[in-house]
Amino acid sequence: MATYTTEIASDSIPSDNPIHQRLLQAYYLAKPYVKGDLLELGCGEGRGVELLSPLAQSYLALDKIQEVIDRLKEKHPKVDFQQAVFPPFQTLEDNSFDSVVSFQVIEHIKDDKSFLKEIYRVLKPGGIAVLTTPNIKKTLTRNPWHVREYTAEQLTQLASQIFPKVTMKGVGGNEKVMKYYEQNKESVRRITRFDIFNLQYRLPAPLLRIPYDILNRVNRNKLNTSDSGLVAEITHNDYVMMEDGDAALDLFLILEK
Repeated sequence: MATYTTEIASDSIPSDNPIHQRLLQAYYLAKPYVKGDLLELGCGEGRGVELLSPLAQSYLALDKIQEVIDRLKEKHPKVDFQQAVFPPFQTLEDNSFDSVVSFQVIEHIKDDKSFLKEIYRVLKPGGIAVLTTPNIKKTLTRNPWHVREYTAEQLTQLASQIFPKVTMKGVGGNEKVMKYYEQNKESVRRITRFDIFNLQYRLPAPLLRIPYDILNRVNRNKLNTSDSGLVAEITHNDYVMMEDGDAALDLFLILEK
């Protein structure tokens, strides 16, 4: 049975619902860009596999957690799931995929430029990659599981060093989502006001992961029990594509080879 940190939002934990729906919507928004041979980098719990697999001729999904890969193989026998730590994509040939998707992954990758170079390498000419990652301008506190987070401009500049066509959009929320975001923001403010020495930005990330996870779970559970049903009411349709990545909750990056 999987052990869920708050970094891996679950569709089976009620307090995770707004995050789960936000991540799920990325797959819906990516559908117009998916065709032919599809590669997913960091498939996690496989929340978008059923959505994207009918659009693809073949579907290869990579993730570093073997337990998750084994479970997904049983659930989706027509999809090729493989355990891998990347970059590089050691077993993948040049020019071999029409589409690549990678959601909420690049912020975990130490060598992000090599990661993007590898995506470029394995894409066929004319292929498209779609990535999402948190917009640092909307982040409420340091996430010790992330190597870094980006502004829209920073990620656009990085990707433009590798890809000839880069389009930056964003995933935002409607009034319901933003009400939850503001409630979350105030709750986080109340917790972090005790961090008078700004330790969240001074301590090494590994030392922060356990307290971060505990406080994040407490915070999500509190919001779930005190918001008169808002957490449960949010669906993926409450998240929308935005043209302005800076104003979005997540950056939505479209890369064309």
